[in-house]
Amino acid sequence: MENNRLNLPVGVQRFEQIRKGGYIYVDKTKYLVEMIRKGKIYFLARPRRFGKSVIASTFEAIFAGEKELFKGLYAEKFMMDFEPSPVISLDISAVVTNDGISGIKESLREITIEAAESLGVDVPKDLSAGNIFRKLIINAAKKNNKQVVILIDEYDSPYVEFVNDSTMANKVRAELRSFYKQLKANEKHIRFIFITGISKFAKVGVFSSLNNLKDISLMPEYSEICGLTEEEIIKYFPDYLAETAQKINLSTEGLIEKMRSYYNGFSFDYDALTRLYNPFSTLEFFDNKRFLNYWIDTGKPKIIADYLKHRNLTVEQFRNYPISEDFAKSPGDVDETPPEGFLYQAGYLTLRPGTTDYLSLDYPNTEVLNSMSELVAQNFLQDKDEDYTYCRGDLLKALMNANYKMVVTVFNRLLASIVYDDFRKIAQKSVSDNDYDMDPREWHYRSILFAFLRGCGVVVFAEMHTNLGRSDIVLLHKGHIWVIELKVAYEGYDPIKKAEDAYKQIVEKNYAKPYPNALCMGLAIDDTKRMITHYTLPSSKEKGFETKNINQKTE
Repeated sequence: MENNRLNLPVGVQRFEQIRKGGYIYVDKTKYLVEMIRKGKIYFLARPRRFGKSVIASTFEAIFAGEKELFKGLYAEKFMMDFEPSPVISLDISAVVTNDGISGIKESLREITIEAAESLGVDVPKDLSAGNIFRKLIINAAKKNNKQVVILIDEYDSPYVEFVNDSTMANKVRAELRSFYKQLKANEKHIRFIFITGISKFAKVGVFSSLNNLKDISLMPEYSEICGLTEEEIIKYFPDYLAETAQKINLSTEGLIEKMRSYYNGFSFDYDALTRLYNPFSTLEFFDNKRFLNYWIDTGKPKIIADYLKHRNLTVEQFRNYPISEDFAKSPGDVDETPPEGFLYQAGYLTLRPGTTDYLSLDYPNTEVLNSMSELVAQNFLQDKDEDYTYCRGDLLKALMNANYKMVVTVFNRLLASIVYDDFRKIAQKSVSDNDYDMDPREWHYRSILFAFLRGCGVVVFAEMHTNLGRSDIVLLHKGHIWVIELKVAYEGYDPIKKAEDAYKQIVEKNYAKPYPNALCMGLAIDDTKRMITHYTLPSSKEKGFETKNINQKTE
């Protein structure tokens, strides 16, 4: 039975290769059949590596009439009497972007000429990309005496790469507008259009000008067209579930529960009810059998890191972030939309039900939250004397050895790397938007520590409830549970008293009661020095605790 097991389609995005190469194919063809029957022009926005290319490739096989590829699938019966059409397939992610706007223009020309050659259609090669595209549509329809099908995958890829450069983004957007306007101009020659991307930018005009365009990105009936449901994972990957569970010493049910936290959670419908696994991360996980952060490394994380750095963004400010349904549908061009709009379109934030009539945004799962936190933490320490890798190693060692002073020392190395004036307005806005019952500066300090802890791979929680209140930070690492309370000593306040008050709050409000043998610590940040100057920990002394100055020698 092992020898007959289908392979994991890791990195395989062509439908034909999946079907002929002995790979697992999760049957999504019912959605495609329905789209062909009901409409003509469709747009689908999804994050990168979420299965858009497989969908586009499957459409290509349907319209090319490759019936043998659909045996045993939902579309098999549909294909019996289906009339094929010539297919113009363009993968815009292949456009080269590192040679400036002239290089982008030339690369777009080459891709269009290659599409013509694959169809055996003659086009003039000395025209602009848009004019070559126009000739390709007309000549392909004329040669075959049929309307053509146009599949455009990752239509916005060259533009998204310049999210940190608005001048270049505008130039790329103008070039793409000139290219895509040929769809409207030559609609009479077109049978079907399917366009994918991560964003729906308004200024190109392709969406507003096309007749009968259906944006299915948030339609509930198409919410599962990309990604993997839990039911699909159980149905199509039973051998890999069993094998992985055995490898990491979990039951199959226990493995699914942990996978659900780590890779599930993406939602693409107005009601925010669907929950989907990231397909790329899921396949990589089954292949490696280790809970690691796979997805972010596939999408030029430096662009995201620079985006976060240039806008002085933290991680916590986007937890339970309220938005309207209109914003969910049209968040705006990624180079001009607010940060929540860009992060939402790029897949780092996803839809959740709101507490009012609005929706909200949040990180879809542990993988994305940890990855974003790591990028933020690396930004804090970039180009500083304290390298992120060394800080991370020292922190994990201190947590494992229950070394209170070293934990505080590492926190201070992090805090010393941050220009707080740049963050103040962001912190205040975030507290207001997310209804935190906390002083803005205190929230800000805490969010920075949180990003660092998550980025280091520590299991960490905020606002953990007891019967009397909510603790600031609870973290778990190597068998130790830490309960940490944070107070800010503003100018004129005594940091020693603040550290003692923080520790007393842990005791009086039973923050540590749910965690036997928890390591408890109260921290005081001196706001004038912007560092932790004092910390309080348990002791056998009369008060039951002692307060230490971070600069005093350990006895």
